[in-house]
Amino acid sequence: MTITQLQYVLAVAEYKNFTKAAEKVFVTQPTLSMQVQKLEEELDVKIFDRAKKPIELTEVGKNIVEQAKNIVNESNRIQDIVDQQKGFIGGEFKLAIIPTVMPTLLPMFLTNFIKKYSKVNLVIKELTTPEIIKSLKDGNLDAAIAATPLNEEGILEKPLYYEPFMAYVPESHRLYKAKEITPEDLDPDELLLLEDGHCFTDNVLNICKTNKHLPNTDKFNLESGSFETLIKLTDEGLGMTLLPYLHSLDLNEQAKAKLRNFKAPIPSREVSIIHHKSRLKIQIIDAMHELISAIVRGAIQFQNIKIISPLNK
Repeated sequence: MTITQLQYVLAVAEYKNFTKAAEKVFVTQPTLSMQVQKLEEELDVKIFDRAKKPIELTEVGKNIVEQAKNIVNESNRIQDIVDQQKGFIGGEFKLAIIPTVMPTLLPMFLTNFIKKYSKVNLVIKELTTPEIIKSLKDGNLDAAIAATPLNEEGILEKPLYYEPFMAYVPESHRLYKAKEITPEDLDPDELLLLEDGHCFTDNVLNICKTNKHLPNTDKFNLESGSFETLIKLTDEGLGMTLLPYLHSLDLNEQAKAKLRNFKAPIPSREVSIIHHKSRLKIQIIDAMHELISAIVRGAIQFQNIKIISPLNK
């Protein structure tokens, strides 16, 4: 049994296809298949049910894969220890960012990070929070940037910044003339929300819970996958919406005139860099945390905020 064989097994388990798995680990399909078969022969078990389409793990295969993840992670830890001792910050680093953070945060730090840490090969994905948690636990990500707290076992959180919510109100809306608003002013039946699966939607609904008023599903309700769509629909007078503060910075002057602040304490979300408790590649994680925190600190200067948890349902 070798570490390489276990890596091949993990690749097949992830992609459920020998050809795709071989591409991802940069070997030929016959080579990968042969090594997986050798391991099965050595263990005298079948790890994969090849008769199924797509390929599925056998019952014993599921247990082997869970143990293989631990072994491969610990083997990676050896090189990580050496890198930390040498002060080396480099190599491949797989990062995921949630959709409501990626468009605004990534342009703020990516160029600076690449210039400062040129030996790091960033592989960046946009994933939802549930996808991120699974990928971190499966060892397919080194870190992620997400709204917290998540309170997920085995996942460590390190806050990057606290981002206030802004109300975006059309001229025809009853709140347009208000200088500031409160959560009690919000009518969830008027709110345009991101579609289910976005933790930002959970944040917004949790703000609304402060006035004990939840959406009436019998009335008109519209959910979208992007803030841009919500803004356009708001401009058409179909309701109002809430935006994260950093997203509001990119609006034109005409749109900014429709923004309204909340009264203090301002509802805000905590955004953190999260990673597995194994702390692999922690030197890169710490470097990224320091750089992003410094950049965003200059853009967000609100005081007296109230953190709204995305999972406080």
